[in-house]
Amino acid sequence: MKRLAGKAALVTGASQGIGLGIALRLAEEGADIALNVLQDNAAAAETQARIAALGVRCLVLPFDVTDLPAMRAAVERAVQGLGALHILVNNAGIEKRAPFLEVAEQDYDRVMAVNLKGAFFLAQAFAAHRQAAGQGGRIINISSVHENLPFPNFAPYCLSKGGMRMMMRNLAIELAPLGITVNNIAPGAIETPINARLMNDPALKEPLLARIPQGRLGKPADVAGVAAFLASDDADYVTATTTVVDGGLLWNYAEQ
Repeated sequence: MKRLAGKAALVTGASQGIGLGIALRLAEEGADIALNVLQDNAAAAETQARIAALGVRCLVLPFDVTDLPAMRAAVERAVQGLGALHILVNNAGIEKRAPFLEVAEQDYDRVMAVNLKGAFFLAQAFAAHRQAAGQGGRIINISSVHENLPFPNFAPYCLSKGGMRMMMRNLAIELAPLGITVNNIAPGAIETPINARLMNDPALKEPLLARIPQGRLGKPADVAGVAAFLASDDADYVTATTTVVDGGLLWNYAEQ
């Protein structure tokens, strides 16, 4: 028996990287998937086909997580199409590189809107659905080691992830009476498109690898395995926590 059989999950930012890895892993565990992407294009169709090939249902939901009416409508579509939503994975995220003195207002607003505001209101819509259903659920936020670790030239990104840490803790307390657990996963350096510059530049990659005790970058599957656990009944008593997935980077890191 697959441990997520009979469940349905909404995964945001699932067209690539960690989001794609999580969507595929939850599907392997038996969950139907509502796949959020920005655009319903050929790549989304390919991902939908990969998930359907695992023997589960998959809906593609194109919407921007900062567009609250579109987001709320998509949650309703997912519930109608899959019968319910039991798991929410807030994965969508962006970063903008700039020294603090050069951060543009529009870039600050966009990072905060995608990384924090979108996750907050998706969690609200999801929790309202679970309350109406009279059943518990799982909220899993994909945060970052930078919810704790400063990252020079990425101040808005760090602010958004620090905010996600406190959001997770607060929502975990408020939603516990509804049987909804809320947890963060904090990846370190993972092989994803957002880290393409890092992966393709030995001058950046090699010093970082020297600071990771396991000596390698993480893979989306490393994060997806933790997400599958948190989504399952095995994690029923786990809430208000951040699980760090970083090969030991966080406590062995120093700026050069």
